[in-house]
Amino acid sequence: MGTVTDYLAGVDEPDRTTLARVVGVARDVVPDATEGTSYGMPALLHRGKALLSAMASAKHLAVYPFSPAAVTAVEPRLDGFSHAKGTVRFSSDHPLPDDVVGGRAAGRPAPRGGRRISWAARAPSGTMDGCPTTPAPACA
Repeated sequence: MGTVTDYLAGVDEPDRTTLARVVGVARDVVPDATEGTSYGMPALLHRGKALLSAMASAKHLAVYPFSPAAVTAVEPRLDGFSHAKGTVRFSSDHPLPDDVVGGRAAGRPAPRGGRRISWAARAPSGTMDGCPTTPAPACA
């Protein structure tokens, strides 16, 4: 598979629009995200690491935040959605709320500059955008 844009171009409506909205929310939160692949899936990348993939299957749409902790962080907002440790499944008739995709429901601290961090905009384990998940003074 190619880039996210190429992948979305091949998805039928209304799924294309639904997936494009998920990708758009992630891009709004992480404007410097680039397109690439991870685990053979088209993905948004941040600082060279996989952030988020949104794909269609025969029975559902799914978002893969490449982090079980990211799914756990928004789990209270996932009533009515099928999910596992690395994916959340949804449909065009029952799309994910923007705040779940953007990570705001997770109660995550805002990074330097005040922008909230999406599921994908995470740094190495235990940190978010280079700041510990419990904000240190320099990251608050």
